[in-house]
Amino acid sequence: MSSSVVVVGGGLAGLSAAARLAYHGYQVTLLEKAPKLGGRAISIPMKGFNFNFGAHAIYARDKSILRKFEKEIKLEVDWRDFSSSKAFYDMGTFTTPMPATLEGLYKTKVLDAENKVRFAAEILKTLSAIERGEDGVLIGDYLKKQPEQIRELLLTVASSNFFTNEPENIPSPLFFAYYKRLFSTQRAVSYIGGGWQAIVESFASIIEKNGGNIITKEKIDKIEVNHNKVTMIHGKEQSYQADAFIFCIPPKELSKLFAETKHESLFTTYTNYQPTQVVVFDIGLSERIASPYTYIYHKGERVFVTDISHYDKTCVPEGGQLLQGVAYLNEEEIKEGQADEKVAIIESVYDKHFAGWRDVLVAKRLSKKATVQEIKSIHDQQLMPVQFYSLKDVYFAGDWCHGEGQLSELSFTSAYEVTSRIMKHEN
Repeated sequence: MSSSVVVVGGGLAGLSAAARLAYHGYQVTLLEKAPKLGGRAISIPMKGFNFNFGAHAIYARDKSILRKFEKEIKLEVDWRDFSSSKAFYDMGTFTTPMPATLEGLYKTKVLDAENKVRFAAEILKTLSAIERGEDGVLIGDYLKKQPEQIRELLLTVASSNFFTNEPENIPSPLFFAYYKRLFSTQRAVSYIGGGWQAIVESFASIIEKNGGNIITKEKIDKIEVNHNKVTMIHGKEQSYQADAFIFCIPPKELSKLFAETKHESLFTTYTNYQPTQVVVFDIGLSERIASPYTYIYHKGERVFVTDISHYDKTCVPEGGQLLQGVAYLNEEEIKEGQADEKVAIIESVYDKHFAGWRDVLVAKRLSKKATVQEIKSIHDQQLMPVQFYSLKDVYFAGDWCHGEGQLSELSFTSAYEVTSRIMKHEN
C-alpha cells in the first residue's frame, strides 16, 4: 500500500485517523498548528500535577471505538473503571446513590419504590428500541407523558452525559439512540490512566513506528481545488500534495480555508451552530481529603466534582489529590457572562464535600469558557457529514462530525469511518 494521505489537525480525530492509516501501510503526514499534539484533549503539567484539559471519561467502554483501535492497531489504553458505589447525587437537603446500576437504582432516594420499577421498565424499552423518540420532538417534550420523578431523572442523566445545562432540548431520537448504547454496556464510564496525554502519545507512537510523519507548528492557510478535488494545501513554509486529505479542524476554520472556492457554502450552516461550553475548575491538593464520594453531582446547580486522582494516581505527586469541578452553561448564561457565578458554585461544592481544600491547595486550573464539543446536540443543530458529494477524496472528522456517541467518541468514530472509506476506496 503506497497511497499518500495528509491529515490536517492533530487532535483526537486527526491522531486516530493518521495512526490507523499509517498502521495499514499508507504514507501519512499529520499537520498540527500548535506546538503540541492533542487539540483540546491535552494534559498540562503544573507543580507536580497533570491537569487534563477537559474530562477524559470514556462512556460505554466495552462499546467504545477505542476498543477497536486497541485490537486493530495496538493502541495502548490503561482503562480505569468508574466506581459507581462512590457516585452520588446531591439533592440539596440530602445525598443519595446515583442510580447507575441496578444496585444503585435499588438504593437511590431519587425515585420512590413505584417509580424505580417504572424506570427499570423504561431502560428495558430503550434497550429493545420500543422507545426511540420522535423526529421533530425534543426530549423534554417527549418525556412530558412520564411521571415527574422519571422525567427529572432521565434529564439529569442526560445533563451529565451530554455536558449540557439544557438537556430538555436534546432531540428525542438522538437521546434514545445514545442511551440504548449506554444502557447495554458492561462499564458505563471509564477513565484513562495517564489522562489524555497517554492516548495522544500512544497514537503518535503508532504513527511514527509505521513511517508516518508528524509536523507541529504547521498551520494550513491556503488550499488549491481543481474541479471536485483538493490538489494541494499550503502551510507556512511548505506545500503538501496527497491522494486524499482528511481535515480534522472545526467548521469555522474549514469555512475560512475554503472561502475562495465554490465549496465555501458547504460549511456555512455548521459555522453558525453553538458549541457545548462549560466552566472547568480543577484543583491540585498536597494531601488527600477523605470523602465517601469520587463523584458528586449537584442536581439543582448542574455542577459535578470528580476525584480524578482516585482513578489515576499518575496525575498527582505522592499523597496528593486532584479534583475536577465542571459546571454546565446554557446559552442565556453564556450571553450574560455568568461564568464567575459558576466558579463560586463549584467552590461551594468543594467546601461542602471536601472541607479544608483551601488549606492544602497547591495548583489550580480554571477555564471559564471551555469547549467540550464543537456542535452542541440541541434543537435542529446537525453534525457535519464526514464527506460531501462535491468533494472527492476529501474527508472530515472531529466531534462536530457524524459518528456514534458524544464528545471524544464522535472524534474517534468519525475518524474510523473516514479511514474505512479510504481503505475501501483503495481496494
